[in-house]
Amino acid sequence: MHEAFILHSKYSPTGDQPEAIRQLAEGIRMGARAQTLLGVTGSGKTFTMANVIQEVNRPTLILSHNKTLAAQLYAEMKAFFPENAVEYFVSYYDYYQPEAYIPQSDTYIEKDLSINMEIEKLRLSAISSLLSGRKDVIVVSSVSCLYGIGNPQDFSQNAILVDKNVPILRDEFLLQLVDSQYTRSDIELRRGTFRVKGDTVDIFLAYADYAVRISFWGNDIDEIYTFDPADGHTIDYFDYFNIYPASIFNTNKERVQTAIQEIRHDLGKQVLQFISEGRDLEAKRIEERVKYDLEMIQELGYCSGVENYSRYFDGRAEGTRPYCLLDYFPKDMLLMVDESHVTVPQIAAMAGGDAARKNNLVYYGFRLPAARDNRPMTFAEWEEAVGLHDLSAESLRTTVFVSATPAEYELQKSGGVVVEQVIRPTGLLDPEIDVRPSKNQVDDLMEEIQQRIEVEERVLVTTLTKRMAEELDAYLRKYGVRCAYIHSDVDTIERVQIMDDLRKGVYDVLVGVNLLREGLDLPQVSLVAILDADSSGFLRDHRSLTQTAGRAARHVHGKVIMYADKITPAMQLTIDETARRRRIQMAYNETHGITPHAVGGITQGMNPLAGLSKAAEEEQKQYEVKQIFEAVRKPIIEAMSEKELRKSIDETLRRMRQAAKDLDFREAAALRDEAALMQARLDSMTEKA
Repeated sequence: MHEAFILHSKYSPTGDQPEAIRQLAEGIRMGARAQTLLGVTGSGKTFTMANVIQEVNRPTLILSHNKTLAAQLYAEMKAFFPENAVEYFVSYYDYYQPEAYIPQSDTYIEKDLSINMEIEKLRLSAISSLLSGRKDVIVVSSVSCLYGIGNPQDFSQNAILVDKNVPILRDEFLLQLVDSQYTRSDIELRRGTFRVKGDTVDIFLAYADYAVRISFWGNDIDEIYTFDPADGHTIDYFDYFNIYPASIFNTNKERVQTAIQEIRHDLGKQVLQFISEGRDLEAKRIEERVKYDLEMIQELGYCSGVENYSRYFDGRAEGTRPYCLLDYFPKDMLLMVDESHVTVPQIAAMAGGDAARKNNLVYYGFRLPAARDNRPMTFAEWEEAVGLHDLSAESLRTTVFVSATPAEYELQKSGGVVVEQVIRPTGLLDPEIDVRPSKNQVDDLMEEIQQRIEVEERVLVTTLTKRMAEELDAYLRKYGVRCAYIHSDVDTIERVQIMDDLRKGVYDVLVGVNLLREGLDLPQVSLVAILDADSSGFLRDHRSLTQTAGRAARHVHGKVIMYADKITPAMQLTIDETARRRRIQMAYNETHGITPHAVGGITQGMNPLAGLSKAAEEEQKQYEVKQIFEAVRKPIIEAMSEKELRKSIDETLRRMRQAAKDLDFREAAALRDEAALMQARLDSMTEKA
């Protein structure tokens, strides 16, 4: 076990990475509450993050805005820190339909879900590492880490320490395992179960891929060692060993009895309130539902929707937030918010939708008011938990926002101080920006396109509306340009294929509305044309224009043309910022004798996480994510019944279509592959039948 982070890489920081690492690490040591790393695409932000973690040596949470990006960061950090505890914490639902009531149609929708046990293992592993006392822990997580989980004190108290020097009765040890939610299974040893053979107890840990064997000699523990459950191969011997609970949600018998009494008391109050309001139907509904739940809890220890009673089991006061992953971190946690311009707004939006759904359930008698306290953190609660709520208050926690285009929130919390990383080791520059009149913009664009076609380069064109995209696509096709358009109405599979065809040269031009999403990083693109750049709105503000212009930054001849009749403040900011970055990049190249070179020709001898283009990074990331996918999902799918497969396929395709609608191509492609894998499994089962 290591107490310090040890970064493994055969490459050293280059460009302005060393200075960025120094500034961030120094700021953290000096107690800066928040800092912002502004890193352009292809500058190796992830490698910088890893070096900062090694420098400051603090338990770290890396927050990402979706599962797929979190998986990629997890794979990268695992490669950088193979000797340390790098963990993955995302939502463990393969399928989740929340409980809801639609009063307009008097429709009640029951909760339905499918849990991915492999991800549940990884979540438990993350919590176990944090509570083990280790300091060398990195948890890569989606925003699901802000949803409620169990009380860390209960989880810690239900951990079992077995020590060869401390006598214990075997039967007493078995009772402790049951209290920690392990189940006995003498026939088949599965994760989260234990088996007993005489004086030997085998426990397949819920958070690991190995089991531990405890051999008793009377009241003494004779041997403790871990082994591979598949072949029985011994892994390591121990004098003492910590066994952590098999579930994130833990409690004790005393807490359960107290909770039952409190639930009954609140049920009585709610029934009386409904009756006083003349709402007898709601009074009867809530009484029947809660009494049934209480019977299940008394008999089995749980019920469907038990999380709606979490406040009682956690011992929390009404209105207080639930415990979440942040509560498992030590006080000196380092938080890194990846793609902060997207992640921070996502955090701010989480609680609103959940509250609206819960309020309906409570008002119409489906749930007690305590259900409202089973929720994600509000934005203010998140700020308070990470030390950003009141920057004058004392806190050991510190945050680093990471983005190519940080928003006002990050800049304000960082006091306007930004650590820049604008140098690409490939020498590639930010593109030149040319502003041209909107009059005859299509004819002018046609000439530019023809020039790119002659040298086999690609073009991206952004329009204001879907209709404009379709009309421009039709116009270009009319004159023989190999063109395609892409927007939210285009089918997912077709959209992914269009991008592949653009890379291969089947198309020369791609027309779209919002080309800011991940998955459109195309190193073949040398020209980005922005039509009606002087219009107002989300896709023509400074941040969007800068991101759109960045799509041409992966090509040696990258250029941006803004068609406009006037230069708006947003355009001027983008032009000035891009020019400033170009000056810095050109000066660095001149000083170090670097000639900008195309990414496509660089496939060896370069650290893809410390300077290659975004496209090269994505290629490696996708390979790593595919490996994780194959290892994690395939065994789960093979264990599904035919009914489960059909339901999961439908839900996966629904999620794929939603990702497609959001232009999240990477997520859509991953879901497409998952649905195909499940369909193949279902087809084979049908054939055998």
